[in-house]
Amino acid sequence: MVDKSFQVFGLGQCCLDYIGKVDSYPPPDVKCEFTDMVIQGGGPVATALVALAKWGVSCTFAGVIGDDRFGDIIKATLEDENVDTTGLVVRQGSESQFAFILAEPGVGRRTIFWRRPTGPAPSPDELDYSTIRKVKILHTDGLFTEASLAAAKAAREAGARVVVDGGSFREGMLELARMSDYFLASETFSRGLVGEGKPLDACYKLAELGPPVVGVTLGPKGYVALVEGRIIERPAYQVDPVDTTGCGDVFHGGFTFGLIKGWKVDRCLDFGAWAAAKVSLELGGRAGIPPLGEIGNEGWLDV
Repeated sequence: MVDKSFQVFGLGQCCLDYIGKVDSYPPPDVKCEFTDMVIQGGGPVATALVALAKWGVSCTFAGVIGDDRFGDIIKATLEDENVDTTGLVVRQGSESQFAFILAEPGVGRRTIFWRRPTGPAPSPDELDYSTIRKVKILHTDGLFTEASLAAAKAAREAGARVVVDGGSFREGMLELARMSDYFLASETFSRGLVGEGKPLDACYKLAELGPPVVGVTLGPKGYVALVEGRIIERPAYQVDPVDTTGCGDVFHGGFTFGLIKGWKVDRCLDFGAWAAAKVSLELGGRAGIPPLGEIGNEGWLDV
């Protein structure tokens, strides 16, 4: 077996997204015409790794697909972006994760209808721990609870850092927070944890579990974070968004890119916000990922 070394090990969702534009979200029981449909790979961890790979970071992905046509496309879209798919498990007789997304360019919103993969989740026994123990960063969204916890434990024991994308407040996420170094949650997660309008309270509650860096992304309102007890609040980069699909995913990818580069946390967060804003200018979560040349031209690599 050829020994491969990677900087980032990703464990989580991979998806096929069908995305179309509508002028406004429709009421029930009407016909609604959409335009400009695109088909792209998606999923929080998968998209974050695609961004990292575009920026020259070596990545390997573990997740699950079915033996359907969607699964073939999901796998191909990752490999086309130089993301290693050795850990991608194919469940025979099952269907892959799929989403149909309605984007409202005028207001910068999107509505996601999604189906999780119908096959069994990856089990802890199916993970490649020899690879996990060699990476610099484990990045997970926690959807596959048992596998995510096992991977985080192995990564921490080997000295790797654990980044968690807390998209939804689901079972096992708080236990995963205890095993993470960087826990960056969505506003949806924050509401599930502490209620409406209190993202900083969510940060404090997450920080109590142990991670030295926690944060909540707030879409057009920017983000709030606690870095070893220090509060950081930043507005979003001002753009005219077409579609916000994938913005949070690329925020996490940008944050992880900064960690790989050895940047301070403040710069990692700010770069994630900038990259997320760039993604919103195109339809789909991956088309707008800024190329490495643009990142350099904007001065991000001048450290």
